[in-house]
Amino acid sequence: MADPRGFLKHTERETPVRRPVDLRLMDWKEVYTEFDKDTLRTQASRCMDCGIPFCHNGCPLGNLVPEWNDLVYKDQWSEGMDRLHATNNFPEFTGRLCPAPCEASCVLGINQPAVTIKQVERELIEKAWDDDDVAPILPTHKTGKKVAVVGSGPAGLAAAQQLTRAGHDVVVLERADRIGGLLRYGIPEFKMEKRIIDRRLEQMTAEGTVFQTGVNVGVDITVEQLRSDYDAVILANGSTIGRDLPIPGRELDGIHQAMEYLPQSNRVQHGDVVDGQITAEGKHVVIIGGGDTGADCLGTALRQGAAKVHQFEIMPKPPIERAESTPWPTYPLMFRVSSAHEEGGERVYSVNTESFVGENGTVTALKAHEVKMVNGRFQKVEGSDYELKADLVLLAMGFVGPERGDLLDKLGVTYNERGNIARGDDFGATGLPGVFVAGDCGRGQSLIVWAIAEGRSAAAGADAYLMGSSQLPSPITPTLVAQR
Repeated sequence: MADPRGFLKHTERETPVRRPVDLRLMDWKEVYTEFDKDTLRTQASRCMDCGIPFCHNGCPLGNLVPEWNDLVYKDQWSEGMDRLHATNNFPEFTGRLCPAPCEASCVLGINQPAVTIKQVERELIEKAWDDDDVAPILPTHKTGKKVAVVGSGPAGLAAAQQLTRAGHDVVVLERADRIGGLLRYGIPEFKMEKRIIDRRLEQMTAEGTVFQTGVNVGVDITVEQLRSDYDAVILANGSTIGRDLPIPGRELDGIHQAMEYLPQSNRVQHGDVVDGQITAEGKHVVIIGGGDTGADCLGTALRQGAAKVHQFEIMPKPPIERAESTPWPTYPLMFRVSSAHEEGGERVYSVNTESFVGENGTVTALKAHEVKMVNGRFQKVEGSDYELKADLVLLAMGFVGPERGDLLDKLGVTYNERGNIARGDDFGATGLPGVFVAGDCGRGQSLIVWAIAEGRSAAAGADAYLMGSSQLPSPITPTLVAQR
């Protein structure tokens, strides 16, 4: 452990300062300032000898949190990076994008602010990159087996890296023009600059993973070709169908899914010219959906120069402190302020959108009313109707499953009651020989840590299928894959 009395001497939780709002709205760079390494070591020393580290259970990856906290405190950064990489392929992604369920289950968090686990993770891997301590890990032997990974989000990338290191010839097939999935074309630059993805892809390429972009599997490569050319397939194509809002006026122009809007902004940051780009400049914007995707839309709209932004959420405003319904060590329901919320806009809770209003085929306003929860169901608050000006409406209400059709249906996968790809408990096996599933397309919309964990587990399953057994670690099923 770190300092045995650290949590008693340092009771305050310190995190990086965000850049001033007026400055960061002028660019698309990440919002946080640098964090002093001595302060970080002090924060790492707050990790206590809690006996049973619940942070392990809170993290789907099973990160060895107390171990690398201890090593950072002792200034043993390289050893700490090794512990970090032992369970997590991409800590630079999770250190920026994960909501940190590990911190929610931190034992110190019972009666003090939790250890700053996420920040220690981020600073640990960033120092490793700065010190050129992140080197390609080459396989010790080649198996001669070929594996296709469909999709290049965090689940697909994790599976690909694990299988490449196991000695297989791995090809990642991505239908977009760049690798990264939602990391590339969903997460705004101010949350994670895309150079962070690119440097990791350089490492993976040096290890032997092959990336092919602009390949729509099922169309450009038929399912028959996929099955004949590869010995195993990992499906990591995400949950990409956005939940719609089928109310009167939905057909009007100016109403878009969040994932129509956000990728265009990311492309512009890459230097692309986007014809007919959806932009919030000078507009009254309403974002329907109060989650992370909605916050991403908010920060993007503000940087584009929106005149006014409202973010709607049908649920009531969460409590300031942990709700009684989510006791420790569960992930708490509570009011959170992201960097985007800090920058502007108005958050509106307990509201339902009833219809869209338009002129000449374009949305100009929406009609809404307040709701309250009665016996577990939303009920309209009579007399609360109002109309709100809206030149641009963004639907950010989550996702309902993977796209079917040319790939999934022709491949012959089945679906569960939620519309996701059905799989067993056997490392993401779909029931089709050699076909495994990882991430949101099987789990449904979820956290980046779950995506990476499932990618690692699917890799273990595919490796066992190809070789008869596997030594690849699997965070989803903690034991090694048994001999088949």
